[in-house]
Amino acid sequence: MSKHTPVPDDLIARLQLQPHPEGGYFRETYRDAQEVVRRNDSAVRSASTAIYYLLCNGAYSTWHRIRSDELWHFYQGTPLHVYVLRPGGELTVLRLGAMAPGDDTVFQAMVPAGSWFAARCADPAGYSLVGCTVAPGFEFSEFEIADVGELLAGWPQHGELIKQLAPAASAPAE
Repeated sequence: MSKHTPVPDDLIARLQLQPHPEGGYFRETYRDAQEVVRRNDSAVRSASTAIYYLLCNGAYSTWHRIRSDELWHFYQGTPLHVYVLRPGGELTVLRLGAMAPGDDTVFQAMVPAGSWFAARCADPAGYSLVGCTVAPGFEFSEFEIADVGELLAGWPQHGELIKQLAPAASAPAE
């Protein structure tokens, strides 16, 4: 790596990352050949999948949900905040990063299946390299980007955050 190559650019090249529809960059690194049948809907899915995921240059992961649990793993960079909208109006902030005495960052955190969630770097000028493991495995057919109006109706007390992390094409006018 050249001393002048920014770290995110090097990571994108070295890890062969591609743009992700939710924002940031990713590459699938593992798809289990073993399949499982999900109990709640009888869908046949890979037992698990894993990706690298990179947020940088002010990008964020917009509000979305999937039908499986997603375990996030912190690798390097700026701490990452994962925002999870819970039933009943609650907002949970999962803080992934290098653990330091007296803070609440963790190396791993789980987003429950079906939850609306979004993520961004704690420092917008920084970058976060994480991994995500999904079980049963991720399928784009089960990936849904949120309708911001529906999120605002369901979680009005978190309206400002919802707007900040809205898909660019659907962000409500101010």
